[in-house]
Amino acid sequence: MSGKIKSNVPVLLFVVLLAAIWEAGTSLFDVPHYIIPKLSDVFVSMWDNRQLLGKHAVTTLWEALLGLGISTVAGTLAAVWIDRSSLAKKTIYPLIVGSQTIPIIVLSPIMVMWFGYEIWSKIAVVILFTFFSIAVNTADGFRSADPDIGALMKTMGAGKRDLLLKWKIPSALPGFFTGLKMAAAFSVGGATLGEWLGGESGLGVYTKRASNMLRADAVFSGVLLLSAMGILLFLAALWLEKAVLSYRRS
Repeated sequence: MSGKIKSNVPVLLFVVLLAAIWEAGTSLFDVPHYIIPKLSDVFVSMWDNRQLLGKHAVTTLWEALLGLGISTVAGTLAAVWIDRSSLAKKTIYPLIVGSQTIPIIVLSPIMVMWFGYEIWSKIAVVILFTFFSIAVNTADGFRSADPDIGALMKTMGAGKRDLLLKWKIPSALPGFFTGLKMAAAFSVGGATLGEWLGGESGLGVYTKRASNMLRADAVFSGVLLLSAMGILLFLAALWLEKAVLSYRRS
């Protein structure tokens, strides 16, 4: 435990240094509060509006988790399909990759038109942000499976089920978790964008309303919460990766 704490000391010191520069820099250079507020003012705003922020944060987190969950299932199934079907590999895989050439912010209003201003439009935007990384990284993980191991298992009488569960899936796990970590960080941004385009609650709505009122302290407090939420989801995916892969190695 002490070793982990020591390894995190540089990160903590860097964060403290950035916070000190922010707090001192705004006073030293006399930056207007409606452009960049003092960090202390941001924390004061966060405390004063803690109940409202908590309510909006729960909404955003719920949207991010639902969208991420759907993307995880759909992306994994798509990767399995791409790996097991040469037709899907030639058609679906290029389509998924090609879909990323279209800016997601352009597709987001379409999701609102299709699903309205309810929660599903936000979840749809989250899926747009997260599906690609999970599907492509998992598909690449399947493709990286050692063919010699597969050939050996076949000579030993392994069936398709055994090949999938004992060869393909273990080989794809590192790629899957790479995609999951990326998607976990992106999910919060997707939920926020969906809320900006149309919604009644969520941190995206909170920061948009605060921006319209030129309340930079409230905007930055919402942004800090969104950043913390994305980091926590990333760390949760990282913890899951370590737990699963360490169990596999054992």
